[in-house]
Amino acid sequence: MHHTLEVRDLRFAYPDGSEALRGATLSIAPGEKAALVGPNGAGKSTLMLHCNGILRPSSGSIRVCGLEVHDGSLGKVRAAVGLVFQDPDDQLFSPTVFEDVAFGPLHMGLPAPEVRQRVARALEAVAMTAYADRVPHHLSVGEKKRITIATVLSMDPEILVLDEPSAGLDPRARRGLINLLHSLPQTMLASTHDLPLVRETFPRTLIMDQGRIVADGPTDALLRDKALLEAHGLEMP
Repeated sequence: MHHTLEVRDLRFAYPDGSEALRGATLSIAPGEKAALVGPNGAGKSTLMLHCNGILRPSSGSIRVCGLEVHDGSLGKVRAAVGLVFQDPDDQLFSPTVFEDVAFGPLHMGLPAPEVRQRVARALEAVAMTAYADRVPHHLSVGEKKRITIATVLSMDPEILVLDEPSAGLDPRARRGLINLLHSLPQTMLASTHDLPLVRETFPRTLIMDQGRIVADGPTDALLRDKALLEAHGLEMP
């Protein structure tokens, strides 16, 4: 059985020379739901942008569903990895919700009837069926988050990579998001500062600091370890 996501000794420096990843290594098994936590500047978002080839490592390797991420595999990798950005406005740009959710499948060259089916399935999965004709721009943050998740679900990905999924949500929208994440069958890796969300939603937690994974284990155990959390700029939930 191959891992859905396998990162080996990943190193990455920005053009200004600042090192964001310093040998990050992790693997996520099919169906696993894992959280990535750590202080600001730990390299979490940089790592996520490597998961579908938006950024390329200085050294090390990353495999998605058994495929090495490189120029030749980008199409397949991006179909397998649904990347959900922190700010939904980075991902929603069409006049209607339907068109946003249809964008990926259309670009995969799928026939119109299948595109419609995929949009319907994705909107149903996030409980937003009634919103197909709405203008994304006018929706609440919580509604936009759901639509953003639908835009990647329509691609039928094997893994969802979510950057700060609960950022900007009010308590009701946050509760809805937790229920949604529980209901989705995909393998998940979510970067977040929301440790109560982690405790409730992700059985496994990886702590990242200074560009590498410094702890990895069952969420319950890690989030009870006050000394470990404090050593990496985190507070017990």
